[in-house]
Amino acid sequence: MKPLPSAHEVLVARRSCRAFDPTRPVDKAMVQRIVELAARAPSGSNIQPWQVEVVSGAARDRLVAAMLAAFDRGEAHNEWPYYPPQWSEPYLGRRRALGKALYALAGVAKGDEAAARAQMARNFALFDAPVGVVVTIDSHLAQGSWLDLGGFMMGLMVAAGGFGLESCPMQAPAQFAPVIRQHLGVPAERQIACVVALGHAEPGAAVNRLHSDREPLAAFARFHQD
Repeated sequence: MKPLPSAHEVLVARRSCRAFDPTRPVDKAMVQRIVELAARAPSGSNIQPWQVEVVSGAARDRLVAAMLAAFDRGEAHNEWPYYPPQWSEPYLGRRRALGKALYALAGVAKGDEAAARAQMARNFALFDAPVGVVVTIDSHLAQGSWLDLGGFMMGLMVAAGGFGLESCPMQAPAQFAPVIRQHLGVPAERQIACVVALGHAEPGAAVNRLHSDREPLAAFARFHQD
């Protein structure tokens, strides 16, 4: 049996997979264990604010079809702000660099709005991942609980990597929160934070060659000792 990778190895190799192999399902027991491990994430006063809806099989296909239909109808709407209303550097430059690299690998030429829209639609198909973990949080909770939610999501992706799976965290599906609520029976008071896609990478997919850059340690960290 192949040994499981270390947490260090998983973190170094982690990427946002944007092309999954739809022919390779993921065992339900493995997904349950991944979610269970992610729940070891810390949270303020141990309130554990995360609640998830896991979709696969026919339920996943129905949700994907509904989101794609809503996308075609132009019904995308963010219930909460993910990006700032006005960009500034260095964030704008980083965002543009990622978009340029992704579009180049996906074969989307500059100015080709149809191809760009088709690539955007891939988010709502979960990039063909067989499993989607819809991460939600009660709307009355404060910013601190969203911080906890990020820890849970990272735990989810690291645990998935430990089992040899790829992942992709996506806020884009949250633009269709009403569709998700309707199909999965999510109460109105729970905000849809994101969807984490899980599965095996599509062999040879060009978009999966994208490994986004990270700033060097000195650019974002200061160490105070004396």
